[in-house]
Amino acid sequence: MPWDPKIYNQFKNVRYQPFFDLMDLISEKNLHICADLGCGTGEQTSLLSKRFENSAFTGIDSSEEMLYESKKFVSEKLNFKVSTIEEFARSGSTWDLIFSNAALQWSNDHDELFPKLISKLNNDGQFAVQMPFQKENALNEILLEMVSEKTFSDLLGGFRRDSPVLKIDDYAKMMFECGLKDLKIFLKVYPIIAKGEIELYNFISGSALIPYMERFGPKEQELFKAEFIKRIKKQFENFPAIYSFKRILLYGIKK
Repeated sequence: MPWDPKIYNQFKNVRYQPFFDLMDLISEKNLHICADLGCGTGEQTSLLSKRFENSAFTGIDSSEEMLYESKKFVSEKLNFKVSTIEEFARSGSTWDLIFSNAALQWSNDHDELFPKLISKLNNDGQFAVQMPFQKENALNEILLEMVSEKTFSDLLGGFRRDSPVLKIDDYAKMMFECGLKDLKIFLKVYPIIAKGEIELYNFISGSALIPYMERFGPKEQELFKAEFIKRIKKQFENFPAIYSFKRILLYGIKK
């Protein structure tokens, strides 16, 4: 089950507010060559390019399905490239801005990855990252509970993907030790007011569910979906309900 831009963008407003909050932390000073890691459809990279019109941006994503949508945004100062974040980290390129909105949670070994990314910054380069704090999000708790149970664990062959996202203190320490200054690090709740359990299922189905659903056959997908929706309804009891979706925002300048 590849990334589906239509499903992902059903919750565009919810997914975009953290992007705007992260973008507002960026300074135009010494901003020339910029990378957007996990750029998806390229729409957010396009917004960055328009906001910082004197800078050149490269959007990077491993999903060809997502990047197909980016063609309409290509310009003289905006291009896109198929690449994993790990490949990007190993490359010899350097940047004035490394930006990533809701993507690095898909990469493992943050204690190794983040220093590699920060090392790719030029002097006065900026590092701006936002990730969902999945370990404290209720839908992710339901997901991990289900895939750990024998019924689904057997169907998945034991596959389980624990979030690689670390504690805020860990990121603060790494960013400081890698030479970033003017640190801005915080956890923010972006509330979703859901009309029903289907709405919350659709929200997680466009992201965290994908690695699991692609391992199921059609019948298993329907079984998993039905059980997931049932547990969402039990968790939230009454609708409309508030879902407190938590995200980490990280920013610093290399000096």
